[in-house]
Amino acid sequence: MANLLIRGATVLTMEDQEGIYPEGEIAVAGDTIVAAGEQGCVPENFQADRVIDAWGMVALPGFVNCHTHAAMTLLRGYADDMPLMKWLTEKIWPLEEKLQREDFYWGTSLCCLEMIKSGTTTFADMYFEMDQVALAVEESGMRACLSRGMIGLGPGARIAVEDSVNFVREWNGRASGRIKTMFGPHAPYTCPPEYLEEVIGLARQYGVGLHIHVAETRDEIRQIKESYGTTPVRHLDNIGLFELPVLAAHCVHLDQEEIEIMAAKKVGVAHCPESNMKLASGIAPVNRMLAAGVKVGLGTDGAASNNNLDMLEEMRSASLLQKVANEDPVVLPSFESLKMATRAGAEVLGLPDVGLLKPGMKADLILVGFNRPHLCPRHDIFAHMVYAAHSADVDTVIINGKVVMEGRRILTMDEEEVMRKAQEHAFRLVGKI
Repeated sequence: MANLLIRGATVLTMEDQEGIYPEGEIAVAGDTIVAAGEQGCVPENFQADRVIDAWGMVALPGFVNCHTHAAMTLLRGYADDMPLMKWLTEKIWPLEEKLQREDFYWGTSLCCLEMIKSGTTTFADMYFEMDQVALAVEESGMRACLSRGMIGLGPGARIAVEDSVNFVREWNGRASGRIKTMFGPHAPYTCPPEYLEEVIGLARQYGVGLHIHVAETRDEIRQIKESYGTTPVRHLDNIGLFELPVLAAHCVHLDQEEIEIMAAKKVGVAHCPESNMKLASGIAPVNRMLAAGVKVGLGTDGAASNNNLDMLEEMRSASLLQKVANEDPVVLPSFESLKMATRAGAEVLGLPDVGLLKPGMKADLILVGFNRPHLCPRHDIFAHMVYAAHSADVDTVIINGKVVMEGRRILTMDEEEVMRKAQEHAFRLVGKI
């Protein structure tokens, strides 16, 4: 693996708002950052195999998408403008029953392609046929936290447990450490308590975390109240789920006591503002969660309910939505939103060596072209990244020290083939071919 020297970029380390270095430099040895900051920070004895001229660009950590369903790119635009439960039961779940193994590979490949081109270097996924998902991730060069979705009702419940155990055994730590596995019980309303307790035991046995949907809609709140006499967060806490590392997706409907429980138990939250808006699920109390010390990252959810995987859009929506919901323009300022998309997202996924540009961290970073009319003048680069930048401004993506996109050309995948195959598989799925 080559040693890289990146020169001339404005470096955003994301350690704090002062960690911004105009015309800075970054040195990468193998898969690890050895220097990042102002000119002259690179050790004199550092030998670069390649120098990247990044003048006029901004360098920052790659985006971390904390919640998605990768292969649902095949369902993008298939079922829109519907309430969540009707969308799931009448459209998505029936179509998912027709998915074949190869569909997951090509749908995930399309997902990786889209995410790389918009600056995402790491994502968390919950879906099915996860060996196919992992294969696509491995080939793309991305970093991912992967979990097999588990429904604890019906005849598929046992199969989900077996598949999950096999997947965790086979793939945890694979792809030069870029793939991390988790168990993925879908939600408290689809997984009975005894099933969740079994999954908790397995996660403890294999030393991995859990990825679960929590308090996404008012329908879920009602169902859990009717079934267990409490709320989703209290229910999961009573079962003991929060004694392990947990990635909780959505967390839209929470009271203050539940927020305090999540802070105390160090639950990581994947906030998905655009999916929540599109499905009219509600507005998550992000401002209150952050104030209480809850770890919050950003996610796109699947492309069937967003309908893209653009983390720049997600940052913008997150910030603006909190401002209007709280009727306060200073809520969730640009730096905090960008932090949620980078270092905080890495913390939520339990990745201590991702999300910052500093020595010892993995070399997951992006170069964003700032020589654009909509990014001029450069009064506030953090604000420009959140409120003005487009995904098409991302020029170069480096993951684990490897250049996977340069000059907007993907180097690890055949872009045309991926789109062609994804189109074929999507049309077969809905009966158009």
